[in-house]
Amino acid sequence: MTPQMDNATPHEPNASDEANTSDAASADPRRISRKGLLKAAIVASAAPLLAGGGVALARDAAPSGGGALLAPTPQCDDGDDTTPPQMEGPYFKPNSPRRTSLVTSGTPGVPLTVSGYVFGRACRPIAGALLDFWQADTNGSYDMAQYAFRGHQFTGADGAFSLTTIVPGLYPGRTRHIHVKAQAPGGRILTTQLYFPNEPRNNTDALFDPELLMNVRSVGNGRQGTFDFVLDVAQTPGPSDPPTDPPGGTWAPGTSYRAGDRVTYGGVAYRCRQAHQSTTGWEPPNVPALWERG
Repeated sequence: MTPQMDNATPHEPNASDEANTSDAASADPRRISRKGLLKAAIVASAAPLLAGGGVALARDAAPSGGGALLAPTPQCDDGDDTTPPQMEGPYFKPNSPRRTSLVTSGTPGVPLTVSGYVFGRACRPIAGALLDFWQADTNGSYDMAQYAFRGHQFTGADGAFSLTTIVPGLYPGRTRHIHVKAQAPGGRILTTQLYFPNEPRNNTDALFDPELLMNVRSVGNGRQGTFDFVLDVAQTPGPSDPPTDPPGGTWAPGTSYRAGDRVTYGGVAYRCRQAHQSTTGWEPPNVPALWERG
């Protein structure tokens, strides 16, 4: 377990702690990009695949009570969607240690890794972006005396990040979530929260935003989550650098892929989940119905 001082008393939170916090971020109007609508259509058409043993995400299927599909998680496709802000809540502590892992070998809880990229408006990766994470422990408590389950890191030259932690516990009134502050070098701070799919409390948490759902899958005794942040940072695409492509990779548009084919994209390996003809806008991180990490 992450070391704590003897007098460290984890805070037992409740919903009113965060709901009544005065620093709530103002909500931006919901915007759905053209490619966002395309992704939603692809996900809907892939429902039989998901039902047949694929990685079913909360936003990939209609809610249990019927109704519309949840909007896809924002990703950098045509640059018109930034990651929505959310309130900071009362449990943030400045000066967290710089680290990419919030756990040790003896930390109780379900292991979790969260990885992804930080992009700007032109869908170019942001190197050196600050990401400051904090969350509850497996029992739903925040450590307010020390820095358990708190840490900051910076994205690499390719804009990528990776966090090793555990699945946070639940506490009254809130669904499962991870807090984060994201900031491009010299830029404004985005304060937001990341959520988990298929959580019953997503339907009752007043702060829950489906646009902030991670892609999550079970791997062994742990879970893997992915999320790409899009910050409100002006960028100019390079003349030979397509704005939707992270650097590098073997994936290419106009290619016929079969189920089981493997590609790389933005330094991440993907496996094809169903046969299709690739096209711009269907990059692996944009269409989890067609590609899964691994």
